[in-house]
Amino acid sequence: MDPHLLRTYVTVVRLASFSAAARELGYTQSAVSQHIAALELDLGAPLLTRRPVAPTPAGERLLEHAGPLLLRLDAARADVARLAGAPAQGLTLVTTPTALGPRALGALPATGLALSVVGRDQVLTAVATGTADLGLVNGLAAPSDPLSLPDVAPLTAQGVDEEPVAVLLPFGHPLARRTGLRLGDLADARWIDAPDASLPLDQLRTANGGGAFRPALSYTGTDLRTLTALTAAGHGLALLPLSTATGIPGTVALPLTSPRLVHRTELLYTGTPTGAAAVMTRHLLTLTR
Repeated sequence: MDPHLLRTYVTVVRLASFSAAARELGYTQSAVSQHIAALELDLGAPLLTRRPVAPTPAGERLLEHAGPLLLRLDAARADVARLAGAPAQGLTLVTTPTALGPRALGALPATGLALSVVGRDQVLTAVATGTADLGLVNGLAAPSDPLSLPDVAPLTAQGVDEEPVAVLLPFGHPLARRTGLRLGDLADARWIDAPDASLPLDQLRTANGGGAFRPALSYTGTDLRTLTALTAAGHGLALLPLSTATGIPGTVALPLTSPRLVHRTELLYTGTPTGAAAVMTRHLLTLTR
């Protein structure tokens, strides 16, 4: 399967248009049509309906494979280029908003840092493809257990921090006077689904062995101030590391008492870090011991 044809197919599906895909990729519309026809011939199945432009059942199945396949190819290209190229002088770091806790902040270099705060999937992609030297990603886990991360590339993941988990509630919430909360008691509460700013609701369902955890509001973004303002205004609860949740005006942060879970942060990289990335890696791992 030609990866160039696969990239064209993914772009056509994303934009739902042959002409828009041609503009984005720098091809003619005729070339895009030829790419799709060649891919369909190779796979022996129609992949797209033309009016409207949408994937067929076979095309939907191909999409499930396309993302990981293309990411692996990009990761391989970046890995080879990294070995062949000169070491970078600065440090490019990508992180989720709540992974950049006090320990990570203390390990940042004083100069030469390019920092991006993004969603979890984007952290993995950036490190795998060489866009970033290091990544920080977080999630729910049992104490000392590693995070369950998708196998997108040969990434090294090392735990650098664990801290208690807190439920963030508005000040007047009926549960706000308790000293702690059990996750099972909150399955039917109003939640804010903010997978890139707080701990994702699917992780709560997994930790609870099921349960509803239905969102009352969905928030797409990484801005913690927006998330906590929504919570303070009564639009739903959020699960955050205790250090992040404590002291936010209009809210109460209560520790999660059951099940026994922690907010875990892991450092991601490929190969062997060099330069500023190696210095930060050593610093973080020394603090962890």
